[in-house]
Amino acid sequence: QCREINGQAVCSCLPTYIGSPPGCRPECVTSSECSLDRACVNQKCVDPCPGTCGTNARCNVNNHSPICSCQSGYTGDPFTRCYPNPPPPKDTPVAIRDPCVPSPCGPNSQCRNVNGVPSCSCLVNYIGSPPNCRPECTINAECPSNQACMNEKC
Repeated sequence: QCREINGQAVCSCLPTYIGSPPGCRPECVTSSECSLDRACVNQKCVDPCPGTCGTNARCNVNNHSPICSCQSGYTGDPFTRCYPNPPPPKDTPVAIRDPCVPSPCGPNSQCRNVNGVPSCSCLVNYIGSPPNCRPECTINAECPSNQACMNEKC
């Protein structure tokens, strides 16, 4: 945007854009343009954790992706709610721990217990590899120039 000041054109980038005219650009288009602890949301590099994890869960960012896990001494689904661990029964052996609880795979992924070892894969219609499973696109700029992003597909 430009304004006239004392007969001179003074131009500046629109709000939410960075750089100097004529090189104004959004802060980011993909998360890879942000630091590893940030994700590109609405063309801004932001902390992807707020509002992601459930009660009594903690969030760590791994390569732009929020990873939720229950706090020590808690169990459950870290994306909804973690509950205090019940004390183990006195006379029964402790159950074998499921390596997929909490899931180490990240968002948009699934975890399978293969002989006590977690095996991670992206959900159907998501690309990449855990913990970085993502939709094919979220904005048109992520598609070839002759295609548009609709329902996270080019």
